[in-house]
Amino acid sequence: MDQSTLPNAIELKGSRPKADPSVMPPAATTLPEDLDALNAPDSLALPDLPSQVTIRELRPLTLQEVERIVEVNNPSLKAAGSQVEQAKSGVLAAISAWYPTVNLTANGLPQYLQADTYKNPKTLSQFNTPDDSAVRTTSSQWSANFSAQVQWNLIDPSRVPQIAAARDNFEKASAAYLIALRELRLQAVTGYFQLQRQDEQVRIGQQSVRASLVSLRDARARYQAGVATKLEVLEAQTQLSRDRLVLTDGLAGQARARRSLAALLDLPQDVTPTAANPSRVLGTWQPSLQESIIAAYAFREELDQFILDISINNSNANAALAAVQPILSLVNNFSSSRTQGQRNVIDLDMGDYGWSASNTIGLNASWAIFDGGRARAQYRQNKQRAEESKFNFASERDRIRSEVEDSFFNLRKASQNIHTSASEVLSTAESLRLARLRFQAGVTTQREVVDTQRDLTKAEVSYANAITDYNVSIAELRRRTGLDQVLACPALNLPAAKPNQVDLDIPIEPQPNRPACEAPVPVFQG
Repeated sequence: MDQSTLPNAIELKGSRPKADPSVMPPAATTLPEDLDALNAPDSLALPDLPSQVTIRELRPLTLQEVERIVEVNNPSLKAAGSQVEQAKSGVLAAISAWYPTVNLTANGLPQYLQADTYKNPKTLSQFNTPDDSAVRTTSSQWSANFSAQVQWNLIDPSRVPQIAAARDNFEKASAAYLIALRELRLQAVTGYFQLQRQDEQVRIGQQSVRASLVSLRDARARYQAGVATKLEVLEAQTQLSRDRLVLTDGLAGQARARRSLAALLDLPQDVTPTAANPSRVLGTWQPSLQESIIAAYAFREELDQFILDISINNSNANAALAAVQPILSLVNNFSSSRTQGQRNVIDLDMGDYGWSASNTIGLNASWAIFDGGRARAQYRQNKQRAEESKFNFASERDRIRSEVEDSFFNLRKASQNIHTSASEVLSTAESLRLARLRFQAGVTTQREVVDTQRDLTKAEVSYANAITDYNVSIAELRRRTGLDQVLACPALNLPAAKPNQVDLDIPIEPQPNRPACEAPVPVFQG
């Protein structure tokens, strides 16, 4: 296919694409009654006592509940919604340029004057003043002045491009909200899958420790019976230490994953979430790679934002040129004043008053003919920004395809790893069973049991990681393509009763949280 004949994005999406909330479910705004206690605390709440951040509840949550809570509680999503409202207010502010403006001015409403004036009699005699009656004068007067101006720009070249830019900014903020909602859902789903993986790590660690305790018990019994060496006991102790490290790492990762999810959900300070469901394969992704890429191009608002940037910069360029274009305004000025009393008189008469009113109407025109080339330079600057947005569109298009391909390839790899690691788990579990029987029969050593047990632990960890990677890849494809064509796996036909593992059903003694300085220091032989 000739790549030069590919359709233009502006022809496909329009010069001003609008966000379409109907392509995805809107964000939830309220929690159901059974989750009402998990509403986010006040945005400005700040604990100041240790008791206020002490965990008092471990709350099991399903994946659906996590998605609902994060939409209602997450403060970042609320901030994105606030930015949409801010952009909407900006549109209303820009549209107001079509309406006339009314300015009211009042100077002293009212103001009162009281004054006494005394003049030198000698000075007055020089002007043939017959007596001293004019030596003292009095002023007592109140006044009020009021004016109103109505102005309506009949011609304003900057008005239309400014309104267009404000509307595009509103659409861009709406698209940013949808992007934030989709990213938040992906983060919540990914965080839940990571928590499930850490739960599996803890389960594997506990199972390995139990198996190591059984091996150590058997090795000690055989050593006391004189049919085994101390080396086999030490090997069992070494493997127990390794498995305790696996369990410790799993517990630490589980705690981090729980608190990370709690922060994303903005839960109350004394609640920690746990995964109510174990890790399971979600299903099979149905669309092909090519279909996924095309769906992502049509779905992603990130591309629409760059098209809107082109439109915004073009509008700003036209608004810059308006600075050297004529403006014609219709102006009406009305003023009124009233006075009561007199000033600088001998015999004051408060009944004397005055009143005046005037109204003028006309057209005002202004035209900045020369500004040193500033408007033209700003016009070129915004046009160059529009050109930059085109290049950014191309980069984003390539990045979107790369993301879809990465998720698709990771999904394919994880699918193969699930099959491979599942077979490895089954084979190593059977090998461990046979190795124990051989060890109990005295035809093998503890080393074989230890090595096989270590292989089983690694295989189970690989299987848990493969399932998590697979589910995360499906979640990423859903987010990045807008498609939800996932064929669910058939229900598992599991036995009603758990398999009998009497040998492994032994308690794990808790390890005290001892300071690291108290650990023994190994001495290596040189």
